[in-house]
Amino acid sequence: MDGKPRLLDRLREQIRIRHYSIRTETAYIKWVRDFIRYHNLRHPAEMGAPEVERFLSHLAVNLNVAASTQNQALAALLFLYKHVLAIDLPWLNDVVRARRPERLPVVLSREETQRLLACFEGELALVTGLLYGSGLRLMEAMRLRVKDVDFARSEILVRDGKGVKDRVTLLPARLAQPLKRHLDCVKALHERDLAEGFGKVYLPFALARKYPNAAKEWGWQYVFPAPGRSVDPRSGVKRRHHMDEKRVQRAFKSAVREAGIIKPATPHTLRHCFATHLLESGQDIRTVQELLGHADVKTTMIYTHVLNRGGLGVLSPLDRP
Repeated sequence: MDGKPRLLDRLREQIRIRHYSIRTETAYIKWVRDFIRYHNLRHPAEMGAPEVERFLSHLAVNLNVAASTQNQALAALLFLYKHVLAIDLPWLNDVVRARRPERLPVVLSREETQRLLACFEGELALVTGLLYGSGLRLMEAMRLRVKDVDFARSEILVRDGKGVKDRVTLLPARLAQPLKRHLDCVKALHERDLAEGFGKVYLPFALARKYPNAAKEWGWQYVFPAPGRSVDPRSGVKRRHHMDEKRVQRAFKSAVREAGIIKPATPHTLRHCFATHLLESGQDIRTVQELLGHADVKTTMIYTHVLNRGGLGVLSPLDRP
């Protein structure tokens, strides 16, 4: 009405300026919208710490959300006030963050892991093989580009991992030939897209402007492309994105049931298995830390609690000769 951008449009703009992922954008917009609705459509500029704390209490008490969810909502509101409304927040340090519970990761035995992996076929077998064999996170596998798979050095370069960090991890020899055959099929798909006037892939940051032809190059294509083309919600461009991670999650849930595993395993469990099984085989913890991309070895040390020899890797006195 007054010609000014709407609040949520300004929020989107600030998120994209900082190159946050589309998942973060979607989550932050949801929390800001929920915050406004909870306070009967009052403008956030008219509210402050009491309203933020009341909303967070509502999430914890009435909706019973996890601590991580509550903290995500707080992060969204703090971003709104700091970067969109540019309001001084003297009460910022007084807002109490929910304390996340310290939980041990779910880890499968080697036999359970092999039984589970045997339930997958085709490209899903390659994806789950990389989660376990390379220690990738699910979205790291989904966003993997052809140029970042080095068959000669048996390495995978993970770009913009958690914490916006690059790292190098290993490429299992067992997956090399199946992955090469898979990439032959992906290349044929890419060439068909080019022939039909498509073939461009999403490029991060300003690379598309800096290198106009890079989006069509083979090296930038996703290792696991989607079966069909879709419209990018940010740019409105129709192109082939990466495989939907929900496809992996659904197949994984079915495979866990088929393998007769009663542990609450998810695709991320395979990353936990990667670390634990390496430590069990005698690999030093610093190397495992580098392969996982952990900034602090203390994060990696959680896997020492789930080794084959029980709690903290200690032999029970009942088992001593």
